[in-house]
Amino acid sequence: MEQKQLLNTARLTGIWYLLLAISGVFGFMVFHPKVFVADDAQKTLNNLVEFSSVSRIRLLFELVIILSQALAAVWFYKLFVGINKWAATTLGIWGTVNSIIIMVSAVAMYSVIELAAASSISSEDKLVMVQVLTQIISNSWGIGGLFFGLWLLPMGYIIVSSKRMPPALGWVLIVGGVGYLLQTFLNAGGVQSSFINLLTIPATIGEFWIVGYLLIVGIRPEEIWKFEFGDVNETADDGSFDPPRR
Repeated sequence: MEQKQLLNTARLTGIWYLLLAISGVFGFMVFHPKVFVADDAQKTLNNLVEFSSVSRIRLLFELVIILSQALAAVWFYKLFVGINKWAATTLGIWGTVNSIIIMVSAVAMYSVIELAAASSISSEDKLVMVQVLTQIISNSWGIGGLFFGLWLLPMGYIIVSSKRMPPALGWVLIVGGVGYLLQTFLNAGGVQSSFINLLTIPATIGEFWIVGYLLIVGIRPEEIWKFEFGDVNETADDGSFDPPRR
């Protein structure tokens, strides 16, 4: 792929990733707490009935998260496949799987919104079903963290090994991916600690860094990195050492 095409692909990848970040912040951090209250099915049911429009907005953001995650996975594959096909494939697959897992959350969310508005179901039955569906939503996001962490690993590896973006960015993404994996397993193991929430900070830093880099810089031409990090083992035609020219 020519450099101009790569830059266009990088910018579009950055747009999808930015959309994923924005929809995640508004959907999960802003609107979600306005509707869903942990361990309080009655309060959640009341919110679903009284703030039905807010519930629908939350669902719409969930759909945008799914769509942007899937598109980001496909465009990252398109961007990196010419650099490292194996790593790009794993990145695309794991990113897509995360999108599929969040679909489970969206289905449960859609169901609980419809359930709250149903007049043919008793209040007692509604409370039980709201509790179950709310747990499915929460646990879908919890398990989704496993594959969100996994997709950051090949992303970081490609950057570190190819040097087409700052290697430091790649390492931050790798550390962030490991952080997500650790958080997922610790939460599943029932570990209770405020430290667990700190594990995803490197991933957050890396995500905003790569979004900004994709949108502003794009991706460095391969020739520049060969020039800067030329093969120190290059030899001239006569067998003598010929160091990379600066």
